[in-house]
Amino acid sequence: MFAPGPQLVWGPNAAGKTSLLEAVVLLAWGRSHRTSSDGELVRWGSELARVEARVAPEDAAPGTENTVEVALVRTASGARKRIRVNGVARRAATLAGVLRTVLFAPEEMLLVAGSPSLRREALDRVAGQRSPAYTRDLAAYGRALQQRNGLLRLIREEQATRAELRFWDTALLDAGTAVREERQRLLAEMAGPLAAAHAEIAPDEGATGTLALAYSTNAPQHAGESVRDALGRRLADTADKEIWNGSTLIGPHRDDVVFEMGGRPLASFASRGQQRTAILAFKLAEVDLLTALDGRPPLLLLDDVFSELDPERRAHLVRRIAALPQAFVTTTTLEDLDPGLRTVGTTWSVTTAEDGAACLERSGA
Repeated sequence: MFAPGPQLVWGPNAAGKTSLLEAVVLLAWGRSHRTSSDGELVRWGSELARVEARVAPEDAAPGTENTVEVALVRTASGARKRIRVNGVARRAATLAGVLRTVLFAPEEMLLVAGSPSLRREALDRVAGQRSPAYTRDLAAYGRALQQRNGLLRLIREEQATRAELRFWDTALLDAGTAVREERQRLLAEMAGPLAAAHAEIAPDEGATGTLALAYSTNAPQHAGESVRDALGRRLADTADKEIWNGSTLIGPHRDDVVFEMGGRPLASFASRGQQRTAILAFKLAEVDLLTALDGRPPLLLLDDVFSELDPERRAHLVRRIAALPQAFVTTTTLEDLDPGLRTVGTTWSVTTAEDGAACLERSGA
């Protein structure tokens, strides 16, 4: 059981601290943040991996916490996964809200300039933790998209007719409208916290322009047009091209989120340090939005977060971390962490047992 406040986890073996972070993410999301293959999470030479945690709000009465368990059994094609909350089987998509988390890991450094899918996923993760309905809408959209793409390929091969698209067009429009509207609503609510967090972390950059997120879509709305009308119009416009390609070319699965500074796309001019600062501001805005739901801050997970940050930005981050009921900060070298954080945090060292399992040994505050 970890103590309240910042948890500073370090060890010379990067795999050890990464395993801890991976375990917490697996409990919160039901999947890894760095690989799509569950089999890679099972230790080489082992057949089973299991992680369990007791999750309770800061002021929860004894015995009212939730017990979350994820077990992975290696198979020939990867791994079979079992998720339980308080002993009841659950799907990964239903875990949102049980253990709310905000993650900053080295992989997040691609968020500004990397693939649009990374930004869509980041936005969808926040939206899903805010609203179980959004998770259902996103899943419904994925199913409709898969079925529609299959039908488009059959039409291209003259094994189906265009009239058969009507049902899946409706399903795609229903779910796609809900997904896009919620994404745009989330960006509108995030605008203030994002700009404020960025101005506090980097006041010198904030003086040159406001950090913002812009929603980019290939189905923009015309004057007086609803989101659904815009999607429907663009589906009709691209009907022949979709059949030729055998895939759906319009919809939330093709949209993007653009980081902007003073109206300019950050990816086109920002340095690595500026990108890191923008991503940190996004994460802190995410913390604020999730906390505003019911007053419960999410669990903040930070891996290798202080590199490339100047003392002023480090000090701001330390203040934010120290104010949270609990946060995990992982590093391979304890000296890399801010001295102020080492003063208020609980320090743990990661060692390796003879059987290869990662162990946590408290080494003092």
